[in-house]
Amino acid sequence: MENVVDNIITLFRERGHSAYGGEAVSQLEHALQAATHAQQKGAAANLIAASLLHDVGHILHELPFDAPDKGIDDLHEELAARFLEKHFGAAVSEPARLHVEAKRYLAATDPGYLELLSPPSIQSLALQGGPMSEEEQVEFRLNPFFADAVQLRIWDDLAKDPEMVTPPIEAFADVLTACLKTSAN
Repeated sequence: MENVVDNIITLFRERGHSAYGGEAVSQLEHALQAATHAQQKGAAANLIAASLLHDVGHILHELPFDAPDKGIDDLHEELAARFLEKHFGAAVSEPARLHVEAKRYLAATDPGYLELLSPPSIQSLALQGGPMSEEEQVEFRLNPFFADAVQLRIWDDLAKDPEMVTPPIEAFADVLTACLKTSAN
């Protein structure tokens, strides 16, 4: 059990210092900021874990950091979900898998949302299918993890502040351990 958490911490320590898609923070800083936002809002452990790990796909794939500039959608949310499903329940893996769809949903339903997005996030939105159609919105709202995915997305969008101070990744080890499939949760 603890090996999984140790391996995740090591993965972020070894590969998390790469650029976060043209943003002013690294992959690790982005993950820590999203999890810290979730924790500060009193989110449940599963949503804190999902916030920390939602973009783990970016550090698992071997694509170049400038893949979006080349018109490539890295499908990091699917890679993250496959990784997370092995070790965590759906309450962690599904919000992570759906956080891109949540961006598409918010882009379609919240008139001011696009103005809040950074240029790299707008670029990735286009690669990810753009704002949802009305049919897609209806289907997305039916997903049992809809609300968690939208909330995670909001924290994701806030987690790009080069000045934000966060705890180290080790501070989230107990949260991750509590969410493991094999733990009593």
